[in-house]
Amino acid sequence: MKRTLVFGDIHGGLKALIQLLERIDYSVNDRFVFLGDYVDGWSESAQIIDFLMELSQKQECIFIKGNHDAWCQEWLEENTINDIWFLHGGKSTIESYTGIDYSQKEKHHNFFNSMKDYFVDENNNLFIHAGFSSMHGPEKEHYQTNFSWDRTLWEMALIMDKRIKKDSLLYPKRLLLFNEIYIGHTPTLHYNVEIPMQGCNVWNIDTGAGFYGKLTCLDVETKEFWQSDVVQTFYPKEKGRNK
Repeated sequence: MKRTLVFGDIHGGLKALIQLLERIDYSVNDRFVFLGDYVDGWSESAQIIDFLMELSQKQECIFIKGNHDAWCQEWLEENTINDIWFLHGGKSTIESYTGIDYSQKEKHHNFFNSMKDYFVDENNNLFIHAGFSSMHGPEKEHYQTNFSWDRTLWEMALIMDKRIKKDSLLYPKRLLLFNEIYIGHTPTLHYNVEIPMQGCNVWNIDTGAGFYGKLTCLDVETKEFWQSDVVQTFYPKEKGRNK
């Protein structure tokens, strides 16, 4: 039976992803959906892009683009360093590309360029890095940066959870558009939670792998989830991302 397995933000933690995959009893029939932010944080950003490209040759993979991926793509394309990016994980990403030749960087750039802003599956589940603001859905979004930056969707879902019923006129129209919505971008560690969180029909799978949390994968159908060890334990001499 085909499953959809969704992965939270990785942030350069290749060793954690390898361990997580070893803990999941998956088959070649399963679909992997990665919610973005593959780079910036731990020291193996370039290496994880190689790993994901290779993985996609063996497994059905959907790659959503996160804000950190957009920054890295811009650097690979224009060789310009965004100052904010540099301070929030970009430095470690640039260092991870030391010794990688131009042709491989081109492959990485093409990989970033092929990523999706969002994905809707056959069950009307939305997978997106951050969120969207249009009450008509992401396809009507005026500000496409919201796909990788918006936090209002998640904050709204948390506030509305269990307070207003779906049939109320006050229920957010954005949330009625999809069966379920899966996001990353905002670490659950911000709420002192180390596992996936749910607000209304929105599931947050970013459990802080880029900071001092674990990397998480969740089965969309059953809500069973798996986690790596705390990612920092794989990189004891590193600090991860700045807050």
